[in-house]
Amino acid sequence: MSIDFVALIPARLASTRLPDKPLADLAGKPMVVRVAERAAQAGAARVAVATDSQRIADVVAAAGFEAVLTRADHPSGTDRLAEAARRLGLNEQRIVVNVQGDEPLIPPQLVRAVAAHLAASADCAMATAAHPIDDVAHFLDPNVVKVVCDRAGRALYFSRAPVPFERDAMAGFPGRLATRLPEGLRAAGLPLRHIGLYAYRAGFLDAYPKLARSPLEGLESLEQLRALWHGHRIAVLVTPEAPPPGVDTPADLARVRRELTDQRF
Repeated sequence: MSIDFVALIPARLASTRLPDKPLADLAGKPMVVRVAERAAQAGAARVAVATDSQRIADVVAAAGFEAVLTRADHPSGTDRLAEAARRLGLNEQRIVVNVQGDEPLIPPQLVRAVAAHLAASADCAMATAAHPIDDVAHFLDPNVVKVVCDRAGRALYFSRAPVPFERDAMAGFPGRLATRLPEGLRAAGLPLRHIGLYAYRAGFLDAYPKLARSPLEGLESLEQLRALWHGHRIAVLVTPEAPPPGVDTPADLARVRRELTDQRF
């Protein structure tokens, strides 16, 4: 089935842990170009990088991709994408996939699948992805975002806490930390780890930054909670496996360089 979607890639130079991250060399190509190539392989009808840096824009254009210069003072990548979508003049029903600029190994099929999931979910303003957690350390880790869904696969809540919490199996928590995931959770294909890949309808992407921030968003530091707070539905695509991790640190960068070299890209 043909899926008509646009891939937008937010990219900015400011990074405390890895300066100039979007321009980092990965087997002969800048990281942001590697990400754009993955988005193109996913079948996006249009691929554009949203950036506040002329250096990034020039590198992207030289590689044959589209760049959209945006304001430098956006509080989040979503705000940057909203400005880019307006500048591109996208129809409000057009599906836009936010592909993070530090995910050079993102599977193209996952990008396409999230776009298709939103296309098939007419009652939802957004779609995202998740995969089952099989490690109790990840379940308890606040840096690992969990999602709980309803019967139809719509997100009920996103949290850094270990949810859903199986009361009887985790008696004594947190004084007695669990050493393995409760069988009840595992049997239900839970818990689910959220994958930070989003698809939006362009009209909602434009409206999103204008929504008032929710208290939950501030407490959890998860901006997708703003959508739920205001009553917008998020469709969750559950995949069997986690995608390769992105690049946040010099060690991550070295790992991706090795992988790309081994794959002879």
